[in-house]
Amino acid sequence: MFGLGLGVAAGIMFATTAGHSQRVPEFRPAIPKVWDERELASMTLPAAVPGGRILYVTSGDYYSDRVLPIYRSYPVYAPGREPAGYFASLQRQEPQVVFDPLALKSEADWIDAGRVIFDTPVDFGPIDNVRDPAWYAAVKPPVAGDGTITAYRYIIREPGKLEVGLTSCGSCHSRVMADGSVIKGAQGNFPIEQEYAYRLRKAGTLEGHRKLDAGLIFPELAKDDINHGFYRQTLETVARSHEAMIPGMAARPGFSVFDMPKIADLIGVKDRKFLDRTGRLQHRGIGDLMRYAAACVGVNYFFSSAAALPPAPDPASTATYRFSDEQLYALSLYIYSLKPPPNPNPFDARAARGQEVFAAQRCGGCHTPPLYTNNQLTPAGAFQIPDADRTAYDILDVRVGTDERSATVSRRGRGYYKVPSIKGVWYRGPFEHNGSVATLEDWFDPARLRGDYVPTGFKGIGIETRAVKGHAFGLGLSPEDRQALIAFLKTL
Repeated sequence: MFGLGLGVAAGIMFATTAGHSQRVPEFRPAIPKVWDERELASMTLPAAVPGGRILYVTSGDYYSDRVLPIYRSYPVYAPGREPAGYFASLQRQEPQVVFDPLALKSEADWIDAGRVIFDTPVDFGPIDNVRDPAWYAAVKPPVAGDGTITAYRYIIREPGKLEVGLTSCGSCHSRVMADGSVIKGAQGNFPIEQEYAYRLRKAGTLEGHRKLDAGLIFPELAKDDINHGFYRQTLETVARSHEAMIPGMAARPGFSVFDMPKIADLIGVKDRKFLDRTGRLQHRGIGDLMRYAAACVGVNYFFSSAAALPPAPDPASTATYRFSDEQLYALSLYIYSLKPPPNPNPFDARAARGQEVFAAQRCGGCHTPPLYTNNQLTPAGAFQIPDADRTAYDILDVRVGTDERSATVSRRGRGYYKVPSIKGVWYRGPFEHNGSVATLEDWFDPARLRGDYVPTGFKGIGIETRAVKGHAFGLGLSPEDRQALIAFLKTL
């Protein structure tokens, strides 16, 4: 297992137990510098796209951005579930900054602060949508057992002004289960793309997308229109295409609308050697996870074949903020602390038979216990592994034949997919890197290899049927052994 990469300086706290005082070391972490250009370069694998690269902003530019204050935020409730007087009480609240690193005395304090940051939004808007029944009817967000909508939070940043906060870590990485429980850090199931389609229609414009495609915001990057003019279509066509994407998927920089990725499960990320489905970044310790989290906020990097960074955009057109290194440390420590929920699936006789099938089929060669991943990269498509990669990275030279676009065509592609852990598959889905199938039963259905197959997950824009190719392991099993294998996998 990988350690947290922590350094703790000496300090003393006093605790009282059974009437006696005892000296307890105070937790004073040695926090890595996040935007270290040498570390960013060394953790980043070379792009598969010829001439492609990631252009990171300079350390000076990064640290000149303002730090995002962490304000207290409040739950958003679905219609009919809001406590009496709750909304009126929110309107009387004052802004409250709730992150102060000097007040954090223990590791538990830092983890709890990270939990707050995990649910802290980084985009803000008016409250009208989440107060409108039409929004709920169109978007159909999952509602937690306590009546809350996990993707959004109310927030007060200015006296007398109540806003809705959007786009927190928890917006994508919180899953509402059928029983109403919420799994923090899991592959989320809020319908992000359907909600985006709703906002597009309400705004009535694709101006922002079209400016990007036309090079009016970043002229040097105009030739990198990975969406191939998609956003020059009619607004209704674009909105319908986003609606066709399913919960558990979300747009990400570097991917096109034609190869949208599924949302990652963050539980257990502490033990992963690579970050991103395509193994784009090495994960050598907490500093690397902090850098990855930093790159998800603001405009800190660009996927491009350009030779240099574009000039800074108009501040009115883009975000110019960042998390502090202390905030990112707390956030990453919280993510490292995430644990899977209790597994409701019993290890019964059928699951025991499935474990035998798992061993007989040599599934453990890639999905090696106890992590159920060998933490290696596998080449995609016809990508030829460079000799330098063979010595620099842990690569299993076996091709499983899944759709290669994310690994070889997208700006996030490095020519590889990382071998995923199959722990926690009972609470996850959709599956495959682009969310093509909804369930494990669908993944082990031999019919998915046929051209007339109707994917139960993401089909693709304008596509009704297509094969979900690759990873044929287990497809030749008898129905009984297949069901036993699935039963075992659901106990992991």
